[in-house]
Amino acid sequence: MQGKVVKIFSNLFRVRTREGEFDFSCRKNLKDGGVFVGDEVELNEADKVIENVLPRKNLLIRPPLANLDQLIIVVASEPVPDFMIVDKLILFCMINNVEPVLCLNKLDLDDVDLKAYSFLKVIKVSAKSGQNLEELKKLFKGKVSAFAGQSAVGKSALINALVPEASALEGELSQKIKRGKNTTRHAQLYLLGPKTFLADTAGFTALDETLLNVDYSRLWTYYPDFISFAKNCKYRSCEHIQEEDCGVRQAVRESKLDKGRYLRYKSIMANLKQNWRKTHG
Repeated sequence: MQGKVVKIFSNLFRVRTREGEFDFSCRKNLKDGGVFVGDEVELNEADKVIENVLPRKNLLIRPPLANLDQLIIVVASEPVPDFMIVDKLILFCMINNVEPVLCLNKLDLDDVDLKAYSFLKVIKVSAKSGQNLEELKKLFKGKVSAFAGQSAVGKSALINALVPEASALEGELSQKIKRGKNTTRHAQLYLLGPKTFLADTAGFTALDETLLNVDYSRLWTYYPDFISFAKNCKYRSCEHIQEEDCGVRQAVRESKLDKGRYLRYKSIMANLKQNWRKTHG
């Protein structure tokens, strides 16, 4: 018998099977962080024990979540979008074999220019009015998805709108500090349909720590919008920073690539190189 871990609490693991959701313990060799929310597991139904964890598509540490298919990166006009966070989340997706989707929430407020991200799926919704939520649900079909983004963009509000039984509190805009009040602490999967789950998490933290492990010479390969232009570079080892005859830099000059996104790429590259020098002397 197989199932999917949807929640972990104390020493028990809630697993969804074809018959419903049931609580299991796990074998000793799987304790101490061997089982994560999102794991596909083999079960001993008679003993109510998880026998084995099946191979994973990916494993995230913060939040602790396995087999994530899709990350819905939420932005809004208020608070003002931090596109460095957006770019780092996209990079995080590319590194971890997760599909990024850009979601503009709060359509009752002013719109946001997302032309720089035309290479992504983009959907515009409103958790408050319910506009386009059915279209958003279609993107979830057959996948494990999660929301991410800066504080107060409405991630918890979207979860509550999509999953009424969700316990997460809706993030509210503070008039003084413009920060969300999100009480979610642990990852949990909510069933939206057959093989369709939405993860409620405490957030995607430690992005900078994760990205510092990236080989800076390969950074550009995680930028889908750079790939076609990089084919025009004179040198195969081009980092697209200051090299001559660089297809990426030429695309920026010709406004074929967004300048702001390119400058953020250079900033991330500089941080990676600085960290490499500290690590390797």
